[in-house]
Amino acid sequence: MRFTDEQQRFAAAIRDFCTDECNTLQQRDVLTDGGTLANSPQILAKLADLGWLGVSIPEQYGGAGAGMVEECLFLEATSRGLAPITAYSTGLTAAQTYLRHGTEQQKQEILGGLCRGRLEAIALSEPGAGSDLGSARLKAVRDGDGYVLNGQKTWTSAAHVADHLLVLTRTSVEDDKHDGLTLLVVPTDATGLEIRAIETMEAHTVNDLFFTDVHVPAADVVGQVGRAWNHLMRGLSVERLIIAAMSVGAAQRSLDDVLEYVRQREQFGRPISSFQAVRHKLADLATDIACSRSFVYEVAERIDAGEEEQLAREGSMAKLKCTEVAKQTALEAMQLMGGYGYAREYGMEGQVRKALAPPIYGGTNEIQREIIGKGLHL
Repeated sequence: MRFTDEQQRFAAAIRDFCTDECNTLQQRDVLTDGGTLANSPQILAKLADLGWLGVSIPEQYGGAGAGMVEECLFLEATSRGLAPITAYSTGLTAAQTYLRHGTEQQKQEILGGLCRGRLEAIALSEPGAGSDLGSARLKAVRDGDGYVLNGQKTWTSAAHVADHLLVLTRTSVEDDKHDGLTLLVVPTDATGLEIRAIETMEAHTVNDLFFTDVHVPAADVVGQVGRAWNHLMRGLSVERLIIAAMSVGAAQRSLDDVLEYVRQREQFGRPISSFQAVRHKLADLATDIACSRSFVYEVAERIDAGEEEQLAREGSMAKLKCTEVAKQTALEAMQLMGGYGYAREYGMEGQVRKALAPPIYGGTNEIQREIIGKGLHL
């Protein structure tokens, strides 16, 4: 697609912001306590002051009232700029469900908070229900004026920094396992809720959640009781586009950095960029990134136009392709940089670590292929 002048200025402004605030490893270390944190409250606050958080959220809830094209521009540019705001995308995913099915109070509080730099999380996966969310078992039993929750969630991104959790619960057992599921808003400081970090190869991002007699008022149901599966579907499709846009940005950053390296690094008396094997590999990566970017914005443009008939399939296509391209670009870039690619000082090893998770979260890429296959009536 062809971006408007305003959209191009918006993307350029974000790139300039990231260059000023978080372009170097030293800057990011200050913002993230030496790389141990995935999110910087300072950066989130500055982005909120600029009005760039929740750019696709309606104005009445504190957003800019723009579309998914602008949101993808923001996600791509901040990912390319290595802005430490990982959890923002999780809140943006949750926002899709609140926008469609939340109460007015939920929208004002949660969407408004997101635009002000507050963070939100979604608790879907369980030890026995990852790709198969229909098998979720965390119980929500009706008790007087609310529900009592008991059970466990796992791999919950951003729960430790979020204000609320959008929790998938089992309120009844039906013949179809996708029925009887209900979404509830749970404050992260709720009595009986324990949030425990899961150690990974990256900064603290994901968590185990343990619910022991957690009471949630009935007013905190999101949408209809027993209809959570239907409520989640569009939001999860948009989540895949969100991940895709971020992956395009990550891939572009890996390409940017390796291009700078091969132009400067000399071996055998000349820059390694002059070797055909290097040039061709980088040409292929640049082509894959360009194609991925074009598809992301084509899907975003269709969402903004209300053309969502193929969103499930196309969102899965975007997530599948872009996350694989980002992973391949980071790995190839590390190889081209040799030992420097492995050194923390040069940043590429961090790009590799970041690129390994997106093909897994947000629905594994194997699941995306199944969704695409169904969309092809296979």
